[in-house]
Amino acid sequence: MTPPFLKTLTPLGWLAVGVAGLAAAAVVLGGLGFRWDPFDLNRRRLDRAEQVAASALAEAAARSAEAEGQAGQVARLDAAVRSTVALERVTAHSIQIARSADDSSIPLPNDRADRLRAHDRELCRLAPDLVGCPAAPDPADPGEPPV
Repeated sequence: MTPPFLKTLTPLGWLAVGVAGLAAAAVVLGGLGFRWDPFDLNRRRLDRAEQVAASALAEAAARSAEAEGQAGQVARLDAAVRSTVALERVTAHSIQIARSADDSSIPLPNDRADRLRAHDRELCRLAPDLVGCPAAPDPADPGEPPV
């Protein structure tokens, strides 16, 4: 003998009962921690998030290294500028003293002038691009274009 409520349901009613049953099963299973992911979308999202995080860490490390390098360069440049300013200050003071000395109009003795010239030649040999040094001879043969 069939219960009377089974006979009274129409096909639309059976469909409603099926949908309600599936919804109740999904709520119960979801509460138990079951997740249905047939395309494995959660793992893909997790992989993508890990890639983005790794990329962000690498970019942050690169920016940090760049900032450290820039700070070092600024410090070296600042030290060079301070050295140049100090050298110019000392040089200007020495020139002023030399020009206002009592014996500035007296010619140098020959042996001292020779020592100064030798010293100048040595400086020019070590650093030919100094101001006052003669230009280096051109190693090109006669008739060839200069190097």
